Amino acid sequence: MLTDLHIAVIGGDARQLEVIRKLIQLDAKTSLIGFDQLDHGFTGATKYQIDELNFSDVDAIILPVPGTNHEGQVDTIFSNEKVILTEEILASTPAHCTIYSGISNDYLNSLVQKTNRTLIQLFERDDVAIYNSVPTVEGTIMLVIQHTDFTIHGANISVLGLGRVGMSVARSFAALGANVKVGARKSEHLARISEMGLTPFHLNDLAQEITDSDICINTIPYPVLTSSVLANIPTHALVVDLASKPGGTDFRYAEKRGIKAILAPGLPGIVAPKTAGQIVANVIVTLLKEAADQREEKQ
Repeated sequence: MLTDLHIAVIGGDARQLEVIRKLIQLDAKTSLIGFDQLDHGFTGATKYQIDELNFSDVDAIILPVPGTNHEGQVDTIFSNEKVILTEEILASTPAHCTIYSGISNDYLNSLVQKTNRTLIQLFERDDVAIYNSVPTVEGTIMLVIQHTDFTIHGANISVLGLGRVGMSVARSFAALGANVKVGARKSEHLARISEMGLTPFHLNDLAQEITDSDICINTIPYPVLTSSVLANIPTHALVVDLASKPGGTDFRYAEKRGIKAILAPGLPGIVAPKTAGQIVANVIVTLLKEAADQREEKQ
């Protein structure tokens, strides 16, 4: 249980609703900021404007998956309130207050450094990324079906990157009967691709390997599908870029060539927000319990 812990949930999308439900279920004192237009009433949680909440006893702050923008503003789809996380707010929290976010940026990193608070990026954790790869794969399959006029079975698919998402994507499309080849740089990744029964290639050879691709799925958050690479892909091909914004694709050049290219980060929150929210909620609750236990041991 999380009894006696005060948790502030600031902004977010439908995934945060699962986090809120879990916190209330475990008896945490839950304060909601950026949820004033939410139709769903959460018995046991209290809604505030950000300037109304006293942060002096807040044990943890839970931000949306994107965290903040570069000016400190937090996405609040359930409110028209402009919510900005400031240095003053964090400085007013107890020294042990921990901030949970999916990802971070320079603003958020600077904020926690100045206030000497702890920031946990949930999407840097292997468990969260692996769990999230399941709805990511399902969303990718959905996009491919929607935006092609041929079957996945028998299609030539190039997957770029063999990280936690790339591995799941490659395995799933191969199971659907596609001819899958995977591009990577590390020798151990190339070996793993071969062990999986798929065709490996080095990313240095991408421009040559992509010439027969019907579908290209990128998972690398770095410019890999450049104009010189895209010049070699068939014009009927579909590009699905799963990397975080701005992705790894030259979308301007893809459009110029008439290639359908889709930037699709955050698919779990779009295609399966309930499941994606439960994944985040379960990990946050585990971390909150661990932090509370550690504080008790020190006292």
